[in-house]
Amino acid sequence: MDSTEFKPKSFWKRPEGVTGAIVLGGIVIGGGILLASALPLLVSLVQSTLGLVVTLLVLGAIIYMVLDPKMRNLVWYMYKSTMRWITGLFVKIDPIGILKNYVEDLKANLTKMNQQINRLRGQMHKLKELMLINQREIQSNLEIASKAKQSNQQNVVILKSRKAGRLRESNMKYEDLYKKMEIMYRVLTKMFENSQIMQEDIADQVEVKEQERKAIHASNSAMRSAMSIIKGDKDKRAMFDQALEAVADDVSQKVGEMERFMELSDNFMKSIDLQNGVFEEEGLKMLEKWESEGVSKLLGSEKASILSRANNEADVLDLEAPLTRPEKVGAHKNQYDTFFED
Repeated sequence: MDSTEFKPKSFWKRPEGVTGAIVLGGIVIGGGILLASALPLLVSLVQSTLGLVVTLLVLGAIIYMVLDPKMRNLVWYMYKSTMRWITGLFVKIDPIGILKNYVEDLKANLTKMNQQINRLRGQMHKLKELMLINQREIQSNLEIASKAKQSNQQNVVILKSRKAGRLRESNMKYEDLYKKMEIMYRVLTKMFENSQIMQEDIADQVEVKEQERKAIHASNSAMRSAMSIIKGDKDKRAMFDQALEAVADDVSQKVGEMERFMELSDNFMKSIDLQNGVFEEEGLKMLEKWESEGVSKLLGSEKASILSRANNEADVLDLEAPLTRPEKVGAHKNQYDTFFED
């Protein structure tokens, strides 16, 4: 998601929206039952002059609330605020608190990802060594077959040639497997780098925006927000919270993708048995499915570049290169600053 084009969730798609839908349903059903039971009383009221006046006043007030935009917005604001307060008693909906949890989740995930990268690097070293051993075996068997052919030892020629052929086929499979492991390694290292940046950006936002949120909530009380709505002005408190929620939604999707790819890579590596030269096709299919999917939330346009580099014979992967930790520079712009721009 482009941070400059974020769309806040509608009320009904938020946790408080579920509460609101349930309460609204209860009000409609309860109101219908109450109206049915009170119908005889209403009929008797209408039959008297005083009752008719009261009924018309109530009906007029309802029509006014429905037709007047400011009054309608005020009632809607009060309804949403009440539903949010009720939901907050059971579910954590404070965006600052949610972002703090994501910072902790990212720290744990980065540790796990670092371990996965090291384990994958070790597997790739073993696979390269296995291919080199096979290549030497192929060369040795072909040399023996060549000498046997010169001395007319046909059985030895057939035996050694077939063994060289089997080893060549194994190496072809290993090369395909190595390519998939290389893609996985490149993706994991780039996700690791981007996630470190994201963690620092979120931590910075939480530190700054927590104080801003307290100041905005203090200067824009519920009553003042209601008065702003009546005047037709923007509710600064609600807009600020919406921006925070948009940040939390973006982070949620990126952390989710990060965890799904970590699970994919973990299952893939568990299916590989280099000792016996076997691996499950299911793991490869899962990786190929990920490759064919759209743009990555966490990698963005870098996904296509990573896949292209992995399939480029001239771009040799250096397994000895240490994992880099991006450092902040003075010109670094927090990726979530634009969420709060008017």
